[in-house]
Formats: sequence, C-alpha cells, structure tokens
Amino acid sequence: MQTTGHGPATTQLASSLVQDAEAAPLPRHRLPDSGTGGEVAHDLITNELFLDGSARLNLATFVTTWMPPHGAALMAETADKNMIDKDEYPQTAEMERRCVNILGDLWHAPGGADATGTSTTGSSEAAMLGGMALKWRWRERRRAAGLSTDQPNLVMGVNVQVCWDKFCRYWDVEPRLVPMEGDRFHLDAEQAAAHCDENTIGVVAILGSTFDGSYEPVAEIADALDALAAGGGPDVPMHVDAASGGFVAPFVQPELVWDFQLPRVQSINASGHKYGLVYPGVGWALWRDAAALPDDLVFKVNYLGGSMPTFALNFSRPGSEVVAQYFMFLSLGRDGFTAVQQSSSAVARHIASDVAAMGPYRAITDGSELPVLAFALKPEVTGYTVFDVSDRLRERGWLVPAYTFPENRTDLSVLRVVVRAGMTRDMADLFLADLRKQTEVLEQCGAGPRPAGEGQAFRH
Repeated sequence: MQTTGHGPATTQLASSLVQDAEAAPLPRHRLPDSGTGGEVAHDLITNELFLDGSARLNLATFVTTWMPPHGAALMAETADKNMIDKDEYPQTAEMERRCVNILGDLWHAPGGADATGTSTTGSSEAAMLGGMALKWRWRERRRAAGLSTDQPNLVMGVNVQVCWDKFCRYWDVEPRLVPMEGDRFHLDAEQAAAHCDENTIGVVAILGSTFDGSYEPVAEIADALDALAAGGGPDVPMHVDAASGGFVAPFVQPELVWDFQLPRVQSINASGHKYGLVYPGVGWALWRDAAALPDDLVFKVNYLGGSMPTFALNFSRPGSEVVAQYFMFLSLGRDGFTAVQQSSSAVARHIASDVAAMGPYRAITDGSELPVLAFALKPEVTGYTVFDVSDRLRERGWLVPAYTFPENRTDLSVLRVVVRAGMTRDMADLFLADLRKQTEVLEQCGAGPRPAGEGQAFRH
C-alpha cells in the first residue's frame, strides 16, 4: 500500500534541499542556538563557495591548486597527525627529516646526508626563521667585539614579499629597501653592496620575484659582498628567498648557481605549497650547516612523553602537508619534477610569445626564469588599461591580477600570469583566445573611467 506521509526520510531530504522561507539566516556574528546537522551544513556552505573563483582558472596565485588524487587522499588520511608531536608520530617526523635531506641535496648543502632544516607552515614562516638566524648571529658577533647591537638593518629589493616587511617590524630591524630604477625591477649586485654597513645583518636575494617572476642575480650579489668584505668592509651573509624558484631552478635551470654552492649563502627558504606541488600550507627552511643556526633559537621541548628540538614559530600543525611533500618527492622523483616544471615553463613561454604578438602588449618577463610572465600595454594604448583587461578576463572566469609596480616605477602597471602544474597547453590556448577576444573588444570600444585609486596596490 502506497503512503504519502512525511516520514523522517522525507523530512531529512526536504531539510537538505529546501530551506524554509522563515528559516534563520546563516550565522554571521554568534553561534546559533541549534545546529543544522552535518548534511545541511555541508550543502549550505557548498552553495556559498560557488561564489569563489575557480582555482584551476586562477592565474594570480603561486599556490598549488591541483594534486594527484592519491596525494590528496593521503593528505585527508593524515590530517589528524600533529607535526610537532614527533614522539607520538615518529614516522611522520622521519618523513620530515627525509624531505629536509632531499632539499639539502637539491640545494647543494655541504656535509652530506644530514642537512639542517625544518618544515614550516609556509615560506613566510621559513623566511622569518632565516631572518632571525641572521639577526642572532650578527648580534653575537657585535657583542663579542664589544659593539652596539641597537640598529640592525636588512638589505633587500623593494620587490620582496610582504613577509619580509613583517619580519623587520616584528623583530625591530630596519628594512633597507632598494627601489626599482628604470628597467631594473629587482635588487642587483651594485645596489646590494652599496646599502650594506656594519649594522647589516644580511642581504636577502629573491629567486623568483612575485612582481614579474624574474630571478635576482644571486651569484653576482655574492661576488659583490665578497669584494666588499675583502676590501675591508663588513662581512655580510646572504639569505635566499627561493619561495618559488627553489623548486624550479634545479629542474629548469640546473646550471644556475644560486644556492649553498655559494659560501656566502647561509640559509634558504622555499614553499612546498607553490612549485613544490603540495596543497597549502607547507614551507621549508634550510641552513648551510648547524653552525649557521644559533643554538638560542632551538628549544628542547618535553612534550607528550618525549624530548624534541623545535625551531619553528608555530607549534601544533597538521603533518599531512609534510607527508604530501614526501609523497610528491617519492612519486615523481627527479625526472618527474623536471618534466612537470619544464612543462610549466614551456607553457609560460608559449603564452608570452602569443601575448607579444597580439599588438597592444609589451613583455616585462617571458617565463624564461619562473614559469611566470608579466606584460604591460604599450605607451600608445590610451583607450583602456590593464585593469580593464583584468576585469574583462574575470567575466570569463580567468583570474589575472593587474597591479602597479612600487616606488620609482609606479608609472608601470602590468598583468601577470602564473603557470602551475595542471595548466595544459590546451588551457593556455583557451586563455589566449579569451585574452585576444577581450582585447579586440577594448580596442574597438575602449573602457570607461575607473574610480580613483582602484587597482593601484599589490601585496601578493
């Protein structure tokens, strides 16, 4: 006999698919008195997330937006592991140690198989650990010589990521930011040496600027600092911010000397969740040897029945990202990483070549260093701006940032495309077709005026 009653199953289905007109809005300011239950909460949150952009069409971010399904599954299976609790999860700790050693080998750390380093929540934390080690070592040298430690400074290009501004503010270090000049969009050897004095704790060189994807000349900067020290000037160490380039250069530009092969390089940071091919968030900080990491920064912690050294800013965090990093190393190997990064590089150079052929654009970078290209409108184009191009592309789902360069080059506004694993040649051609079409529309119709100050800042 057929029934038409509203039993529990029918009620549950209705609550999942249909929201009562009188139902309370989703909580925004206080915990609701009653919960919706897991299924309904999942549906409601999923509905809101549809308003986000598509991660695969996000050409703005350096952060990994695709992993192999087995890697993603492994992350879900290990999300409950606490990375800091090495006594309870010794094999996760062992995988962290293996990753540090693999990176030490990749970056030519001296001393063989026992590299000095740690995983972090991301490259920003890793950069701050590197900066702290520079300050501590500088302070030790100054105190040993009976000199003041009141005015430390750090030399870097104005194109550094905002984490370095944070480091200087949080740890009371003067940021000596070298401005851009003409067609020099990052730090060079001459300017690096010229800005150093006895209070300089170090020079930060960037292997992959977020503004345009270019590499700073690390070896040339090291040579200039060598000459400065040999001439009686300060003996200034270097830190390499290889947030992206640390996972690209060894495979795309293996002949480039930028890492611990240079004796002046004392520490390196990199993002596993960028070109390390892991979902966020995991970073890595490595020092050339144990002597480069001051003992004062290493804590011996008695935690959950075991004693363990820790030199991170964060404490409890999931071990899944570290497991995923080891998964990527194991599953791809050197040949696989080389194939993936060279493929991204080839796609970036393909996009850059086609953009340059369109007519209105001029290249700032062409993807030959990081798989990143930046391009601007030619001076004679006055009917629209790069911000208009960015807006038009967003209508098609592509997230392409437009921004103005910093001090001394605020006259230059660019678009930037970041090519990551998962961006195929076919997807690149779809993007180029949309860029070409939207550019043609703007060429014919122009664009209206933009609100004052809109789109003028860049902090990515």
